[in-house]
Amino acid sequence: MSDLVYRPIVVAARTFFAGLGLKIDVVGEQNIPRTGGAVLAINHTSYLDFALGGIPADRVGHRLVRFMAKDSIFRHPVAGPLMRGMKHIPVDRDAGSAAFRDAVAALKAGELVGVFPEATMSRSMEIKEIKNGAVRMARAANVPLIPMIIYGGQRLLSYDHKDFSRGKPIAMTVGEPMPLPRGVNPDELTEELRRRLAVLLDETLVRYPDKPPGAWWIPARLGGSAPTPEEALEIEARIRAAKEAASSD
Repeated sequence: MSDLVYRPIVVAARTFFAGLGLKIDVVGEQNIPRTGGAVLAINHTSYLDFALGGIPADRVGHRLVRFMAKDSIFRHPVAGPLMRGMKHIPVDRDAGSAAFRDAVAALKAGELVGVFPEATMSRSMEIKEIKNGAVRMARAANVPLIPMIIYGGQRLLSYDHKDFSRGKPIAMTVGEPMPLPRGVNPDELTEELRRRLAVLLDETLVRYPDKPPGAWWIPARLGGSAPTPEEALEIEARIRAAKEAASSD
């Protein structure tokens, strides 16, 4: 597959991250296959997760990841042509069957497909409830399902936070492929995927080097000031209600 758009963007992203002096620590990239399709199921805390999420695969034979992203990005006058040029996969949340078919086709063609099964960014920095699409795609295409954690990107660009000062640490952990036995309900496997993501998150946080007491980017259970998962749900409910009220005016 020709990648005349994607490859230069990868180079630009490397240059951008180097300019920011990011201290990128990746563990487990060997779990990404050097050839063939696989689903990367990634947690989501930052608007930069799409760019950061490609780093482990790039280190494994310069592989590229086709990310699934909401279709509104593809309609943006600047981002849209770039997303299409990189052959990412648009997702219409009201009609996701086309995206599912496109993702399975890409996987069967030997591509890596990146999925954020939480759907939206986590305000609590914990793993939210997740959708079963990653499990169903991996099973339909008969490819590995690989859980993966990115941590630290939220400090650069996330909900209500933007800070491009230099030297921030980014930690990533790529887990081992998860078994997908036939006959097991996809929802049960999805709960196992969530459990594995939570374990990988804890492993990543142990080695994350910047955890001052009360830091907003650290989960509340570890002494940070991020909202608890329950508080995050309340915040999201208020935001949804405000948007619905505004749209009805």
